Amino acid sequence: MKRTVVLKIDPKHPDKEILSHAAKVIRHGGLVVFPTETVYGIAANLLKDSAIDRLYRVKGRPRAKPFTVHIAGLAIIRKMGCKITKDARALIDKFWPGPLTIILSSKTGEKIGFRMPANRVALELIKMSQVPVAAPSANPSGSCPPTSAEEAVRSLDDKIDLVIDGGRTDVGIESTVIDMTTTPPKILRDGAIDKRKIVRVLKLGNL
Repeated sequence: MKRTVVLKIDPKHPDKEILSHAAKVIRHGGLVVFPTETVYGIAANLLKDSAIDRLYRVKGRPRAKPFTVHIAGLAIIRKMGCKITKDARALIDKFWPGPLTIILSSKTGEKIGFRMPANRVALELIKMSQVPVAAPSANPSGSCPPTSAEEAVRSLDDKIDLVIDGGRTDVGIESTVIDMTTTPPKILRDGAIDKRKIVRVLKLGNL
């Protein structure tokens, strides 16, 4: 059985050649595990149906539950037909890059979650991939998200193509998820950012 390739990388000074190789794997439809500041994620090319189908199988995730899109800049949000509202912009300005997933509505009414990770390896990889990157946590659904490459490999070895080992993650818990398509906005998952901080930014009584 073929084992997954693991490449170690300096999180502060990431090797461009390693990232370029990993980005190419993503573009061509492969699955790449990579570090963020919260937990390790699995990157897949959102534009390739075969990659997304495989990602659902690896995660053991129901098709009705979409993947968050990880981004390195705001342009991709507009390219995917989503409007950045005034309140969403306030959250972006305060918490991005960082552990907050913001759900926006597209022109067709589809809800899409976006996150800009505060991790140099992740940001460079996403940027170099040149495609929208779906990136759930690097674990089978229902199990604990990994905070190290070793943990990801233990649960996913031979199911993915490449692991970028950037050391242990800084935060260790998943991002907070907020749905900005409802009035008032709704926290769908408690995570790294305390909802009280979000309430202050949005100037709301509560969420």
